[in-house]
This record gives sequence, structure tokens and C-alpha cells, in this order.
Amino acid sequence: MVNFTQVSYFTLGAYFDPGPLRWLYFVIILSVYVLIVLSNLLLIVVICMNTTLHEPMYMFLCSLFINEINGSTVCLLFIAYQILQDVHTISYNLCLLQIFFLFFYGAANFTNLAIMSYDRYVAICFPLHYNTHMTPRKVTCLIVVIWLSPFVAVGITVLLTASLKLCGNILDSVYCDNYLIIKLACSDTTVNNMYEVVAATVFLAIPVLVIFFTYIQIFRVCFNGSKQTRQKALSTCTPHLFSVVNFTFGSSFQIFHTRYDLSHLPPMLRIILSLYHLTCQPLFNTPMYGLNLTKIRNLCRRSMIDFVVVSSD
Repeated sequence: MVNFTQVSYFTLGAYFDPGPLRWLYFVIILSVYVLIVLSNLLLIVVICMNTTLHEPMYMFLCSLFINEINGSTVCLLFIAYQILQDVHTISYNLCLLQIFFLFFYGAANFTNLAIMSYDRYVAICFPLHYNTHMTPRKVTCLIVVIWLSPFVAVGITVLLTASLKLCGNILDSVYCDNYLIIKLACSDTTVNNMYEVVAATVFLAIPVLVIFFTYIQIFRVCFNGSKQTRQKALSTCTPHLFSVVNFTFGSSFQIFHTRYDLSHLPPMLRIILSLYHLTCQPLFNTPMYGLNLTKIRNLCRRSMIDFVVVSSD
């Protein structure tokens, strides 16, 4: 019989003593968080306040920006707080809550990106039937899928993790991770592992396949289409492709980080890479979409000019 203890908190073992640089790291992380929130909020407001942007593509973008604020808020504020502490711990319940929001962020992001690729596929491959395919009712249903399906799936993940009996409370990370908690379990984790495989297939493998299929069709149409079709595809698909590659890279490293021994890497590098998908994705997405999508770029410029004029008056 393996002894287990009732865990009330976890120790986050990936932190190190920054010494006199503690406040510098705190200011940097807080500044990155504020920049992420303000830039994403700006585009959300621009999309919501301008009826010319009430189109499926921009509705999905708005959903993406909201989710990116969610992921950054859950993680970056927590890390900024932990940097100022001498003891890096988190309560058991708060850890499960953090896992829920972080997993929700990842699952919703992949689902959102897959649906955005489907939207671009219909717009470029079937432009004459776009309004028939992407009706307001269908767009609403797709947005519900983006938010509801990860909510249910991640909720089940957290419930399964909460049922485990644990033999330790040290997590080699700067924030809570579900797989690291499963590794501490004394009880049988077969159901947890099987469910993680199913969830990864649904929210990782299937979205990637959808994106891969839609872009094969988009590239085929572009190669056989007119110059105007290629320009339209380039302007709308470039930021989306960047988001897919960027987020996939960050998420892949986080998976490798929790499942394989990367202790040979410098601690600071491991921390930066583990935060990549929570910082670089929402930080780079706003300028990418803002600069590449003409409607958003023009409306942002006009909003800034109007703001300056009103302020000067």
C-alpha cells in the first residue's frame, strides 16, 4: 500500500531567486500584460463599435482576442505576484482553477483558429456562396462551439484530476500543469491518461487537420485563380497562418517541457519558452491582424485620429 497525503497546496519548483532583479522582472511581466490587454481590447472595441466589421471573420477574431486576454490574465498576473514572494506556493483549489483556465485557453484557441481557417476556405474557394454558407445563425453556433466545447472538456479534465490521491506536492513549473499533477498520483491514472489522449485528439489533432485541409484547398484556388484572388488570400490568410504556427510552436514546447526532462536548459530559458504561448501569441496577433487586415487598420487609424482631435479640443 502506497502512502499518500492530503495535499492542500503545491510548491512551484521552477522559480529561482532573482536577487536584486526581482522588481525588474516584475515590471517587465506587468508591462507585457498591460500591453497585451490594451492592444487586444483596442481591436475588440474597434470590431464591436463599427458595424462594417460585423462580419464572420471579425467576429471570430473578436472571440480570439477575448480568449487571449483570458490566458494572459490567468498566468501573467500570477507569475508577477510569485516573483515578489520568497516562498512559491499555490493552494490546491486555486491550482485546479488555474489548470482549468489555462487548458480552456489552449483548447479554445486551437478551435478558434480551425474555425477561422474554415471561414477563409469558404470565402476564398466559394466567394459567391459565402453569405449563404456563413449565415449569422451559423456564425453564432460556431462561436458557441468555440467556447462551450472546451468548457465541458476541460471541466471533465479538472474533475478527473481532483479525484486523484497524490504522493507529493512539488511541481517543476512556474504555474500549475495538469500532467505534472498526474505524475504525483499514487492512485490509478489510466482514465486520466486515456481522457487526455482523447482531448488532445479533439482539440489539437482535429483542428490541425482542418487547418491543413482548408489551406490545401485555398492554395489550390490561389494558384489557379486571378491576381486579385491571390492578393485577397494573402492579406487575410497571412496573419492567420502566423497565428497557427506561432501558437503550435509555443504549445508544443509546453507539452515537451512537462513530459520530458529539459533540465539541461538554463532555468530562465525554460521559463521563457513555457510562457511563449501565453505571451507571444496575444502580443504578436494584434499587430499582425491590425496591419494586414485593411478594414481594421483604417478604422484603428481613424479612431486614433478622432481621439487626438477630441483630446486637443
